[in-house]
Amino acid sequence: MLKGKTAVITGSTSGIGLGVARAMAGEGANIVINGFGSVSDIEKERAALEKDFKVKAIYSPADMTKPAEIADMIKTAEQTFGSVDVLVNNAGIQHVAPVEEFPIEKWDMILAINLMSAFHTIRAAVPGMKARKWGRIINTASAHSLVASPFKSAYVTAKHGLTGLTKTVALELATFGITANCISPGYVWTPLVEKQIPDQMKTRNMTEEQVKRDVLLAAQPTKQFVTIEQVASLALYLASDAAANITGANLSIDGGWTAQ
Repeated sequence: MLKGKTAVITGSTSGIGLGVARAMAGEGANIVINGFGSVSDIEKERAALEKDFKVKAIYSPADMTKPAEIADMIKTAEQTFGSVDVLVNNAGIQHVAPVEEFPIEKWDMILAINLMSAFHTIRAAVPGMKARKWGRIINTASAHSLVASPFKSAYVTAKHGLTGLTKTVALELATFGITANCISPGYVWTPLVEKQIPDQMKTRNMTEEQVKRDVLLAAQPTKQFVTIEQVASLALYLASDAAANITGANLSIDGGWTAQ
């Protein structure tokens, strides 16, 4: 489905981003991964993409708070592979604090990584997509692009902003064969979430099952975590020709969270 195409996925050295990268490589796309992590872990994942799916994969260390590095990542992808056909903005961080105590530097960093980096990647990738009259822009938003939770002011602001950016870009590019959409997952089962559980068990004096059901999945009516594979499958569909008329959409995959 994506043979001969190139996908750039930010925040893709682990979790959802890596799942999306592997799904797209599985459909024949060359891959640019990006994100934090140890050099050896990142190289292991990059090499696995090539070995498992017989595609080419490179790693960009671009810092998502630095516009020049972001532009360079897109340029490097185009120089290496000839095009950027699919852009997945998945980089994101979180910080939890009351609004009056929220550290200003954390606010700035969350807005930069979770929202502004998507503007910079899109800005750099669109000219090539327009020239080829084909492109897919997929932004990982969140249930928090639609509803709020206390103490997450920066994250909720960034994710709401991301949907506005996505809609605007979708309208601007509607006649160029380029779509722009958001995927809004609820709680996804990732290594990051898994690591929180022992602390929560201790703090709340709960069993693992209680923490999952009553704390982490309190807002998710299905009482099931969304899986990385489910999010990656939706991204893959949005990258396909079958999804050519889905644009400007924010697709929830949250076990009913935002239906409440």
